[in-house]
Amino acid sequence: MKAVVVEQYGSAEHMKYVDMDLPSFHSKQVLVRVRRTCVNFADIKARHGNKGKGTLPFIPGLEAMGVVEQVGTEVTSVRVGQRVISFPHNGSYAQFIVADENLTFAVPDNIDDDVAGACGIVSLLSYKLLTEIARIKVGESVLIHSAGGGVGTTAVQVARALGAANIFGTVGSVHKIEAVKSAGADHVYQYDSEDYIEQVKQLTAGRGVDIILDSVGGEVTERSVEYLAPYGRLIVFGNSCGKYGKLNTKDFHASCRSVLGYSFGTTRKERPESLREAAAQIFRLFEQGKLDINIGSRFSLQDAALAHELVESRNSTGKVLLVVD
Repeated sequence: MKAVVVEQYGSAEHMKYVDMDLPSFHSKQVLVRVRRTCVNFADIKARHGNKGKGTLPFIPGLEAMGVVEQVGTEVTSVRVGQRVISFPHNGSYAQFIVADENLTFAVPDNIDDDVAGACGIVSLLSYKLLTEIARIKVGESVLIHSAGGGVGTTAVQVARALGAANIFGTVGSVHKIEAVKSAGADHVYQYDSEDYIEQVKQLTAGRGVDIILDSVGGEVTERSVEYLAPYGRLIVFGNSCGKYGKLNTKDFHASCRSVLGYSFGTTRKERPESLREAAAQIFRLFEQGKLDINIGSRFSLQDAALAHELVESRNSTGKVLLVVD
């Protein structure tokens, strides 16, 4: 098969399109012929060696959509020929992947390949963040940092579908504002050039927002406390700026506010069974027309390095898709 490998840590030029042997699989796994995969920011971090120093070369990528080619003898939930989304252990930038049965989910017929190939992590993550971690209630307000990316534009839609009354988004560049508004946000700000904190306070009558989803880290995390409402929840699920913010417990005690962490990668490893119900709920939102995936760019698998460069430039909006021939 053909696959993209990272030969050494660093720039995208170290990504190569190569021939490899088909992967083997055991009785509780499936072999999937990949049709679509996509770029997540975690792929960029892995390429730089910031997700732990693994063995080189390695295949990047966390998710894929494709057709089941073969199944292990103990697999019962999916069958050969079925379209699925999967989360493999050993990278998804390849023509074939192997994934555990409990990390493989059948895709409804009315969801097309592009949407299925881009929806896995962004939709499941958004749903888990808002329902299980933030425990969103109808009528609450939500602010989403880095709202112009794949997770951000999806989280805006999921928040709306779950009954959020007022949705705020922050973005790093002005050209992303329209994409976030199109996803359904009520107010969108460029966080490094606008005093959005005061505007958020004014629009919430000084109370602040009930839920903040933060994948940026650093100062963005630290300043989130300034506009988090009493009983509000600050959800930290990444640090794309490369730094973690420092918080003071005095800001959470009397106000009854809380800060919570979540990692899709940890959940995939430690509690994969918790994703099946979330997948069912997400597919239902797609079928009801309440959720769509903003696909900003499409590249062929062999051009994965160009896709990485686009995402790393922070000029991309929505999901960046890789089409596998």
